Amino acid sequence: MDKKFTKEKINSCLVLQENKVIYEFFRNNKQKQKLHKVNSVTKSVLSILIGIAIDQGKIKSVKQPIADFFECLEESKKAITVEHLLTMTPGFDWPEFTSWGGRPMPMINSKDWIKFVLDREMIEEPGVNMYYNSGASHLLSAILQKAAGEPLTSFAEKYLFQPMQIKDYVWHSDSKGIAIGGFGLSLNPFDLLKIGRLMLSNGKWEGKRIVSEEWIRESTAPRYIGPYFGMYGYHWWILSDEDNAPFSPHAFFAMGYGGQYIIVVPDIYLVTIFTSDNYAETHVPLEYFKTDILPSFI
Repeated sequence: MDKKFTKEKINSCLVLQENKVIYEFFRNNKQKQKLHKVNSVTKSVLSILIGIAIDQGKIKSVKQPIADFFECLEESKKAITVEHLLTMTPGFDWPEFTSWGGRPMPMINSKDWIKFVLDREMIEEPGVNMYYNSGASHLLSAILQKAAGEPLTSFAEKYLFQPMQIKDYVWHSDSKGIAIGGFGLSLNPFDLLKIGRLMLSNGKWEGKRIVSEEWIRESTAPRYIGPYFGMYGYHWWILSDEDNAPFSPHAFFAMGYGGQYIIVVPDIYLVTIFTSDNYAETHVPLEYFKTDILPSFI
């Protein structure tokens, strides 16, 4: 397996079962502590933070309209809720996985990312279809910042990273100072594994409650069929086979461009993480998990 991982530009893989790391692979020693840009795994960490904000009452619920956070929102967008952003179903035109080639470059190249997202044309009612949407994630970051009354990064430090002893990370912001909700985070492999352990433990870290068990359950429940990777919850993917039939046992995962993964299988107390530089085939580590790792445990 190590030779295959090296060939496929996988930089690290950690497998944990029953809170014990049972397999480690690193392309080289530098990878052990390297801050790796985890791309859209950021979205799943953001989902945890949204859950914490809801637990604290800073965000009322997933049903809260985004109009509560953005002034002068046009009428057609006032029905969009926090839940629509979490499930990537806000209803506005966002061809990230089609004409934009998998990267939201028009947003990145704009002077005001939030304005760019909010100005997008509505093409259907909210909640109808899921289209992969890093703009929705960036709106969630702005909402959390407004709701918490502080930068997302300081909120994350106080309520997620510091309690879990995640000390070395980078979370980039846009030009307006809003942490990039869709892809701005960098973490090392062992701290990625901590995020997976938190999810496996239903929101507890070493006996301390970080986020509610209800949020873990709700955020990883399958809600919409997404492009290429099966079912989608609240910024978490739900693992499924080629026919979109639910896997047995139940599993969910965070995925980032280039092959960054946190994969959690609660039924067998299993967490697997990957960092990779396989930008041509993001799915490769997931396929290795399904063919080489998971069968060893079921």
